[in-house]
Amino acid sequence: MKHIKKISNYAMVGGLGAMLIVGLVGCEDKGQNQQQKADALNQGQKNGAFVIIEQTEAGGYTIVDEFPSKDTRIVLRMNDGTERILSQQEIDVLVKEENIKIENGTSELTNPDQASQSQVSNGGMGLGGVLMSSIAGAMIGSYIGGKLFNNQNYKNQRAAQYKSPSTYSRSKNSFAKAKAASARSASSKKSGFFGGGKKSTAKRSFFGG
Repeated sequence: MKHIKKISNYAMVGGLGAMLIVGLVGCEDKGQNQQQKADALNQGQKNGAFVIIEQTEAGGYTIVDEFPSKDTRIVLRMNDGTERILSQQEIDVLVKEENIKIENGTSELTNPDQASQSQVSNGGMGLGGVLMSSIAGAMIGSYIGGKLFNNQNYKNQRAAQYKSPSTYSRSKNSFAKAKAASARSASSKKSGFFGGGKKSTAKRSFFGG
């Protein structure tokens, strides 16, 4: 997983992941042309999210990259340089634990006092909270989404869990483009011989404010 950062720049998505790893490890970054190819690979493969979460030196966590993917994958990069993909079991445990915290009022996502305390003691939010701040969190933890979307502290905290404003903006733009491409594709299919009828209602965007 040494080259995850470079691989992320080429949009390692879904079933193409293994093939891209083999093809990219040891290769030099040749600039924008490869990114354009990666963007092309992304078309039609936007049902999930690929997220890279990094542990900070102080022990907290932050989102360093995120983009549309065929399947949802979470890469955890520790501050000792090691990286691994979280298993579904690990993800499920993190989501359930965060849900319990939300229910009892101790989640950093929904409790401003808890968030401030975590910032001081751990140098940032815990892994479960950061995971639920990401696009992937909205997908895998959809059953607790209502508790988050209606909470003002969550709205205030979410963007802060990205490593920088540009990281958040890049993620927001990439998913907006993916949503637009999906809408165009659906519209194109409806305009065929069997087109027409009522338009489907668009789902609420995770970044919808």
